Formats: sequence, structure tokens, C-alpha cells
Amino acid sequence: MSKERIDLMFQTLKEKNEKAFVAYIMAGDGGLLTLRDNIQFLQESGVSLVELGIPFSDPVADGPTIQEAGLRALREGTTLKKVLNEIASFRESIEIPIVIMTYMNPVYAYGVEQFANDCELAGIDGLIIPDVPMEEEAIIHPYLKEKQIALIRLVTLTSPLERIKAIAEGTEGFLYAVTVTGTTGERSQIHENLGGYLQKLKEISPAPVLAGFGISTHEQVKGIGGLCDGVIVGSKIVDSLHFGKHEEIIKLINPEKTLVQ
Repeated sequence: MSKERIDLMFQTLKEKNEKAFVAYIMAGDGGLLTLRDNIQFLQESGVSLVELGIPFSDPVADGPTIQEAGLRALREGTTLKKVLNEIASFRESIEIPIVIMTYMNPVYAYGVEQFANDCELAGIDGLIIPDVPMEEEAIIHPYLKEKQIALIRLVTLTSPLERIKAIAEGTEGFLYAVTVTGTTGERSQIHENLGGYLQKLKEISPAPVLAGFGISTHEQVKGIGGLCDGVIVGSKIVDSLHFGKHEEIIKLINPEKTLVQ
């Protein structure tokens, strides 16, 4: 099914006049055996897509909360291969798309072609690699394209207009709009130019635009989501899962819904 599952998700949301809610979680945080239950819980809570982080010792885009989750996962012995094997074991029971967020080093160590093959076997729908610029995508994109796995590109508030156009034109699945200047993490305020930035991306991008980084309250989810096609929430969800505060995740997605015991 691969990236078709992402396209179908957005099509269904558009028909319902709803926005996408993407939840980022760290694979292996709490042990790999929690992964299935966590994704199942997020699906039942109304999450549209799961962005699954792969723990890495030298992250460049992750703030403190996700860095700490990555370190916990590494201490649990989590590896990229173990994650893919675990997903493959339960993928048929999950309906929503799963996108992997990793850095290039673990993929190199894995073997790029083998990685793409195993992603296909595990039912991975897309890939986000923050440290691979557009100019270097040839090292992995052909292998993903062969397997119909979306390569999702990121743009930032500081990206020049011509570069934004080039990135948006080539993105697959959706365009990941970074909404802060810095790393991931909860923010109390949004950037003053965010509205204009997201509007411009919507005008330029042929793919849906999702906003991520720094979104941690339902008000931000509604406000920022109203400016584009949906939001990506990471640090708040990672923290809530770590401390067993599932009710907070429910409230973040839909405050009117209560946790079913």
C-alpha cells in the first residue's frame, strides 16, 4: 500500500472537512514491546498518522524531550532493524499510515537498499530524514521510489522562497513545515510570521502542508491546524506516554473525548 495510504488519509480527511493530527513517538522508549500498544492507542484516540522516531546518538533536529526519549530507547537496546521487525509483526492490525523519522547514519549502517526492502516488508508508508538535503537525496530516493515509500521533505521559516518551491515540488506524502527556528520542543508562543508562512506554503505546495515543532496545546493544534492541512505533535506526546498520562493525549486531540478504561 505504501504512500497510497497517506494519500488516502488526506483524501478522507478532506471529504470530512477535517485536519490531520500526526503523533510523533520514539520507537523503543519504554521498550519495543510497548510499540504496538502505543500505536494502537493513538489510532483509537483519533490520530491520523504516526511518525515513528528512530533513536540516534547524535540527533540534530531534536529538542531535550525527544533526545532523552532516544537515550532511553538506546539503553533498551533499540536498533533500526529491531524496530522494523517489530512493526512487521503487527502492521496488519494498524490501519493508519506509519512514517519513520531517522537520520541517515543508521540507514547507511543498515545498507540503503536493504533498508528500503525491509521498510516495504514492514508496511512503512513514508520516510523523513532531516539531515539529508534535497541535493543529496539520490543516495536513497531511488530505492524508496521503487518501493512506493514517500520521501517527505521539510521546509523552515528561514528557507528562501526559491528553495521552498523546489522542496515543495518534490515532496511526497506531505510537506513538513517546521514552525520554529530551532529544535523540537514545547513552546508557549508561536512565531509572529507563522500565518503568512503557512499560507505561502499552501499556495506553493502541490502536496498537503503539515505544521510541526513546538505544538503542545489543543489551542495550538486548532489554531495552527486551521492555517494548513494539519499538525504534527511530538514532545508533548512523548512526555505523556513516558509518564503514563494518556488522558493528556486524548485532550490534546479532542478535549470532548474521555479515556475509555
